[in-house]
Amino acid sequence: MADDKEELESLRQRIDQIDDETLRLIGERARIAHRIGEIKQGNIYRPEREAQVLRRIGEANPGPLPAAAVQRIFREIMSACLALEQPLIIAYLGPAGTYSESAARKHFGSAPTLLPCAAIDDVFRAVEAGNAHYAVVPVENSTEGAVGRSLDLLLSSPLQICGEVNLPVHHQLMASGGRLDEVRTVYSHSQSLAQCHEWLNRNLPQVPRVAVASNAEAARLAAAEAGAAAVAGEAAAELYRLGVLAANIEDDPNNTTRFVVLSAHDASPSGRDKTSLVCSAANRPGAVHELLAPLAQNGVSMTHLESRPARGFGGNRWEYVFYIDIEGHREDPPVVAALDELRRRAGFVKELGSYPQAVF
Repeated sequence: MADDKEELESLRQRIDQIDDETLRLIGERARIAHRIGEIKQGNIYRPEREAQVLRRIGEANPGPLPAAAVQRIFREIMSACLALEQPLIIAYLGPAGTYSESAARKHFGSAPTLLPCAAIDDVFRAVEAGNAHYAVVPVENSTEGAVGRSLDLLLSSPLQICGEVNLPVHHQLMASGGRLDEVRTVYSHSQSLAQCHEWLNRNLPQVPRVAVASNAEAARLAAAEAGAAAVAGEAAAELYRLGVLAANIEDDPNNTTRFVVLSAHDASPSGRDKTSLVCSAANRPGAVHELLAPLAQNGVSMTHLESRPARGFGGNRWEYVFYIDIEGHREDPPVVAALDELRRRAGFVKELGSYPQAVF
């Protein structure tokens, strides 16, 4: 026992030494970042550089911590360093406690000021009006598909996509107290209710489900109403001090929502990028095939294709527009060639931005 106590004290002293050295190195990193900011001036946040750093850290990680955990630590270090030079305001679909807030924190860390907005339109408007530097909006869910309003606004907005966030979505059934058999009403956003449809059918088949504006609003209602429960995320449970009656109730365990980061600029090449665009095709047989042919001819991989009604854009000249995500940056030669040919074939092409692929 004496030997164990002696070893324990020695190990604690070593941890203290490592902590002191880590603190010194973080301070040195912050001073170097400060100097880089003085040299660069203007827009200091560079999404492509942050993606490169996080990828390198993940690949160099020797363990035993998993790569994602190490990347989250370095994300916070970079977030704090950036805040010394360029305090950021990030708009997101609120209120506090939503998955959109979690996505914003995952991408930017905890240093920026987060600006909750009541609707996706308001998120776009906050950046367009200069009230926020960046916006984070959902664009698709692996279970429920595209978020139509975000796609429609991307078509008409001058904002560019400069990043993406893939957020695993785990739904919790939460209430202020009681048991599962005491639940009389379930509140949640309509998409979350759909993503938990089978679980709710099996476990609460007779309980009414009420769709509300957001999962955070559902949690607020559950906290105020006896017999009410909410389907929401852990952040909402913590914010409204609710107990979790059942965890991870989503029907698909791989349920993921993809968010995009918007600003007045996109990103320079990072080495592992995507490009998003929207275009139109003539209303005749084979038109969509002709539209996509330049991608295949130039060896450009398409990762996503989504059609949407044009909704009056361009004076109803086209019935549908097509949202396309491809691998590569618009400065990469194969992508340049593919986009040049696409512009010759399509009635309308709008590049939504090139940006680093999500890192973790």
